[in-house]
Amino acid sequence: MMPDFSLPDRRQFLSRAGSGFGMVALTTLLAEQGLLHADEPSLTDPLAPRKPPKAAKAKNVIFLFMSGGPSHLETFDPKPTLQRLHGQKLPDSFGAVKTRRGVDRNKLLATKRTFRKYGQAGIDISDLFPNIAKHADELCVLRGCRGDSVTHPESVYQMNCGSILMGRPCLGSWVTYGLGTENRNMPAFVVLPDPGGWVKGGAPAWGNGYLPAAYQGTVMHGGSSPILNLQTPKGIGDNQQRKTLDLINKLNQEGLKGREEDTELTARIASYELAFRMQSSATEVVDTAKESDATKKLYGLDQKETSEFGLRCLLARRMVERGVRFVQLYSGDTNGWDGHQDIEGNHGKLAKQSDLPIAGLLTDLKSRGLLASTLVIWGGEFGRTPMSEGSDGRDHNPHGFTMWFAGGGVKGGQMIGATDEVGLRAVEGKSAHVHDIHATILALLGFDHRKLTYRHNSRNERLTDVFGEEIEEVFA
Repeated sequence: MMPDFSLPDRRQFLSRAGSGFGMVALTTLLAEQGLLHADEPSLTDPLAPRKPPKAAKAKNVIFLFMSGGPSHLETFDPKPTLQRLHGQKLPDSFGAVKTRRGVDRNKLLATKRTFRKYGQAGIDISDLFPNIAKHADELCVLRGCRGDSVTHPESVYQMNCGSILMGRPCLGSWVTYGLGTENRNMPAFVVLPDPGGWVKGGAPAWGNGYLPAAYQGTVMHGGSSPILNLQTPKGIGDNQQRKTLDLINKLNQEGLKGREEDTELTARIASYELAFRMQSSATEVVDTAKESDATKKLYGLDQKETSEFGLRCLLARRMVERGVRFVQLYSGDTNGWDGHQDIEGNHGKLAKQSDLPIAGLLTDLKSRGLLASTLVIWGGEFGRTPMSEGSDGRDHNPHGFTMWFAGGGVKGGQMIGATDEVGLRAVEGKSAHVHDIHATILALLGFDHRKLTYRHNSRNERLTDVFGEEIEEVFA
């Protein structure tokens, strides 16, 4: 006999039977006292637009993820002491350093980059980013960032999901869980991976984890087929497709009765409808033909080195302009900014690809009045060590690295935090853990990170676990 899949499992039965009447009573009491949050996500419409609990400074996010771990020492954190001690062993006063290969005993490696101060605050930016440097007064540079793992996948998960463990909801999923979508014809959360290869750690970096499946990221590309298998097969008309979807939806709704908490099925139902609407909307979003020549040049679409990344930056702007809540754009293939060897060549190539497009994105957002409501984030999973790996590379360094924010209620033209004299570790009292960074991002979107929770395995889970403090200096 085939099992009846409409029956609840043991956990669901005990939960409903044991807590049902109590929840009814509690709901009544909370409603009477005005303590019931009336704007919770709906099981049947999980992406319905919702207002955050507090006044939000940002309503959209573009996360420019530099996959592989860019070196702060070559980009935004110059160290004169490191230059002076080039070729020497790390002084004992800095303590032993454990890397993925054990205790690091390599010699210190000076950078070959040249730094200048930009903007009214004199923000230090290297010659890798001459175009981003023009936006120094928009940047809030976090120099004392730190994480907990020296390996790529775990650090990618932590920067995206708040934990070094796989399987937790990512930042984009939490944002869409809290805010829903602004555009019913597009996904709320879009991922634009580097065409050279996915980030180390793979799709869990933009997964929904234990949140309902509707909040997972949707991978999109440029070109005529932004999402694979989205186009209607030849010979199938709109009317026939509509009737097919209506029948599937009717059968799914029948199957959903008594299983309203089955988020996988709810997400599947919603995805059919979204896919139908996206057949025209998604194609329109990735069609940049009507953009002016000046705009295309702004993003570097007229240059070989910048055209691919520039196109994805332009698509990110077009998406937030059309109400996509969260866009994550990856720079670098599977290895990306992972400069274990020839860090000069590695970073030089990727900076050449991304500098002009990112500057163009900031210019374009500002000119359209979108930067004030769009939080732009730049950073990778960790930084690099001041010690050499081989003769001309650097190893992984989660103990001190740099990120920057712009727009979305951020106070630009400032540097927050610090690393020590050689850039090895974040200085105590001047550091920002990944949990603090996530807490700050959620605050800019109108959320108290301690209260944006989801009940999972009898525990109110959150992005920041039981940690995190907002970085007050970030807010304008």
